Amino acid sequence: MISLGAGPRDRVVAVGAHCDDIAIGAGGTLLTLCQARPGIRVDALVLSGGGGEREQEERAALDAFCPDADLRLTVLKLPDGRLPTHWDEAKAAVEELRERTDPDLILAPRTDDAHQDHRGLAQLIPTAFRDHLVLGYEIVKWDGDLGRMTAYQPLSPETAEQKVRLLQEHYASQRHRPWYDREAFLGLARIRGIECHARYAEAFAVTKLTLNLGG
Repeated sequence: MISLGAGPRDRVVAVGAHCDDIAIGAGGTLLTLCQARPGIRVDALVLSGGGGEREQEERAALDAFCPDADLRLTVLKLPDGRLPTHWDEAKAAVEELRERTDPDLILAPRTDDAHQDHRGLAQLIPTAFRDHLVLGYEIVKWDGDLGRMTAYQPLSPETAEQKVRLLQEHYASQRHRPWYDREAFLGLARIRGIECHARYAEAFAVTKLTLNLGG
């Protein structure tokens, strides 16, 4: 198990059940990582939305959220909201991802996310990535499943604003949703910033973390 914040971050995996999950949950963290480490490899997997407008949005968005990165994105065509009935396909996709990368960090949904697709993907990650640091990102939604988080990535005001701008710019198909707006994204980032003594932050759930206090 890799210690949080220890050593270089040269390879990152980011996974989402739907197009826009990664950007909403960890877009600011990806911007921070990629701007600090030009050339960082980012392997991204999205389980649904492939072959249409949503995939086009996702590719353009993640290109923008991962500037100067070696981005390798796969978008599958599993039906939205049906991951439990497509478990074998989802598991095979996660295992295939594991075969082609050994990341320093994984950005994934939380295991206690109320959406069955998010939660199912989160449960699959440790079955393939057994000795990796996994940060479980949060997505605000009507279910009201936000909780107490355990890890924070502070965001500069410029990065927080850039995240919101890119979300609005690249996901035109989502703009009609009542929760998809500047106030929601910046409001949550401000609350998480308060919790870690920063102006803005993204927050993550961590289920396992190995310390190296004597190193």
